[in-house]
Amino acid sequence: MIRVDFTKLRILVVDDNAHMRRIVRTLLHGFGSREVYEAEDGASGLEMFTTHLPDIIIVDWSMPIFDGVELTTMIRQPDSGMNPYVPIIMLTGHSEKSRVIRARDAGVTEFLCKPISSKALHQRLLNCVLNPRPFIKTRDYFGPDRRRSTAATYSGPERRSKTANVVEDTANARLRDSVVS
Repeated sequence: MIRVDFTKLRILVVDDNAHMRRIVRTLLHGFGSREVYEAEDGASGLEMFTTHLPDIIIVDWSMPIFDGVELTTMIRQPDSGMNPYVPIIMLTGHSEKSRVIRARDAGVTEFLCKPISSKALHQRLLNCVLNPRPFIKTRDYFGPDRRRSTAATYSGPERRSKTANVVEDTANARLRDSVVS
């Protein structure tokens, strides 16, 4: 059985609601995480990201200054000098299909709707660590592969063009290797 050592993970929680940050922090501590950093808006989240170099970010959609989608877009800049490969879990009360697609297209790794459960959060964290998705770079996008199915036989209108490059992500491989036993 594969075990993830959550004590080795640094997690940043970015949410403008202090009560929600406390709930998420309590759940993360229950999983074994000890390094949990918090930010109350997108700007302070970006600052905490550059200061603490978290392994995973959990971000709310609606926040002052700039929202979770804007924060994700800033982090996913491949030439920014930051770690654009960091897994990002969008935690939000907005579950409309258009919002899920917008978050995915910004580079969110996992999507989780409020109200959250311990099991759902744990599963998203495990997905980030144990099943990291390859990163794709196109003219208009850099982030985790937006497709979960890898069927080579797909020929529909959303078929990826040949101009997409799969980018080697050694950061997530190192993350997985450091916390899995």
